[in-house]
Amino acid sequence: MPTFFEKLDQRSKMIDSLLCIGLDPHPEDLPEPTGMAARDFCLRLIEATSDYALAFKPNAAFFEMLGPEGWEALQHVIHAVPDEIPVILDAKRGDIASTARAYAQSVFEYLGADAVTLSPYLGYDSLSPFMEDPEKGIFLLCKTSNPGSVDLQDLPLGGHYRLMMVYEKVAGLATEWGAGNNLGLVVGATFPDALRRVRELAPDQWFLAPGLGAQGADLASAMQAGLRSDGLGLLINVSRAIARADDPAVAAGDLVGKFRQAQENTRPLQGRQKKRDAQLAPALVEGLLSMGCVRFGEFTLKSGIVSPIYIDLRRLVAFPGWLTQVAAAYIQKLKTLNFDRLAGLPYAALPITTAISLQGNWPMIYPRKSTKDYGTEAAIEGIFNPGETVVVIDDLATTGGSKFEAIEKLKSAGLKVEDVVVLIDRESGAREALEEQGYRMHALFTLTQLLDYWEATNRLPQEQLEKAREFLSKN
Repeated sequence: MPTFFEKLDQRSKMIDSLLCIGLDPHPEDLPEPTGMAARDFCLRLIEATSDYALAFKPNAAFFEMLGPEGWEALQHVIHAVPDEIPVILDAKRGDIASTARAYAQSVFEYLGADAVTLSPYLGYDSLSPFMEDPEKGIFLLCKTSNPGSVDLQDLPLGGHYRLMMVYEKVAGLATEWGAGNNLGLVVGATFPDALRRVRELAPDQWFLAPGLGAQGADLASAMQAGLRSDGLGLLINVSRAIARADDPAVAAGDLVGKFRQAQENTRPLQGRQKKRDAQLAPALVEGLLSMGCVRFGEFTLKSGIVSPIYIDLRRLVAFPGWLTQVAAAYIQKLKTLNFDRLAGLPYAALPITTAISLQGNWPMIYPRKSTKDYGTEAAIEGIFNPGETVVVIDDLATTGGSKFEAIEKLKSAGLKVEDVVVLIDRESGAREALEEQGYRMHALFTLTQLLDYWEATNRLPQEQLEKAREFLSKN
């Protein structure tokens, strides 16, 4: 059963359009302020522009202001949209879970909308009732198009390891919460830099992007900043510029033509971005900071050395969405290797390896820290056959000492080891030590790559980066 956003993908490809047409019956556009007048206004617009609409978006406010008759008109308008065209109710709901469930029933069952705009302010439990049906979607307010959005959405969040804006935090949460592919974001086209930042944090989500019509956003900048690597993912909302045109059909067709040309112009840029993304996944790198998996300050390591940077990937267990993404990143590397089973190392790598096993459908085992002195007295937990090849999974690589201890236990049990895969290489000698003994080490990121990325994106103070690089060169 396709999700709402999979349907959006399919229609966008079928009609080659990114246009979302707002159904906003402003009082000044109606012959009289009645529900019937609002209904007729919207029905004419739907009939004229259906061939160009990727989606229609009625704004609940313009119907609610007309009382019960307006609410009936809204239901009539939604049901009048052709079945193949998604309808997004712009209602910006947000309330506690029990109330949210009533809102969800109203939006999806009574009115018949396919998706709705919601506020993230009350947290995940206020959104979950809207996410139960995979055929329905939600667009979460992230960085809105109005000038006053800076009052709250651009506030920096404190933290001893980095600063990030409130809207960036929302984007990161959306990536975690939207694992079921039923959550998109509202990101105004009026702020292209914010649009770019959110796209880095949420590379796969659909964005509902208002602000291109009467609010005067620049189309080329919005396309370059907001399109996904496949050229989709940006649902561009236009209301008054179409509704108030002499011929709405012509206006809609002209806009779609401009969108197609802008898409074509951004493809070379997207090709370069895709190449960079293949080297370093921006969302995941940002996630390491937002989760506190990488911190900056003064930390005493196990060796007694004081380090300006601390990496703690045990925190991943508190963020199931990010853990899923980390596992997916490992899987891309593992698909290039030959092995029979995964061997996760205690303790940080065990939840990571479990997530990889579940997604990749590979069986896993793990060597114990100490051999059991009771029961089976096993040194290796799990089912395996001597002679099989295992790939060692760990979170970090520093000197390689813990890897050699684990490899020795695995080999003593009759298993073969050729490859070791880690998320981060601290570049402290592990790769060289393993290669000297005939093992290949693969790291998704090196510490240098992470520092270079955070410098290029101005995510961290230069002083912190320099201290980390100095420590890296000495150790």
